Amino acid sequence: METITLTLRKQKNIALIAHDGKKADLIRWCKDNKDILNKHFLIGTGTTARMITDATELPVKGYNSGPLGGDQQIGARIVEGKVDIVIFFSDPLTAAPHDPDVKALMRIAQVYDVPFAPDRATADFIITSPLMDEEYEHDVINFKQSVEDRAKDLKTDDADRQ
Repeated sequence: METITLTLRKQKNIALIAHDGKKADLIRWCKDNKDILNKHFLIGTGTTARMITDATELPVKGYNSGPLGGDQQIGARIVEGKVDIVIFFSDPLTAAPHDPDVKALMRIAQVYDVPFAPDRATADFIITSPLMDEEYEHDVINFKQSVEDRAKDLKTDDADRQ
């Protein structure tokens, strides 16, 4: 498959999300990393974004709450190339009613080669990486070209059947 090169700027777009049982942990992590996070553009799902801003004074642009479509909104921002890193403190021991949305967000992050931290240790490794302070180029599938090629192949298949 054909790929295209995307460049992440020095100022990263970071999504901050947490399940209810992990919100306190994410807020504590944000406090501990406030100086680093303050250099970047932050977004998050509804309640989490508001709680982080209230506790840390970091500006976090809020989207809908996860169960109300916030995870899907963050996923759409990934597809648009407007999310560079996802920090999602998930609770693996508690069932979430919107679990399919969470899995879809994880999948879209993988598809678009977006670093995804489901816990503090992974988030620590990402946020302290030397790559946080520089541009970073990575290759992703050229989905536009892939769709065009698929449409062309399907058209050819249809013509061959007739």
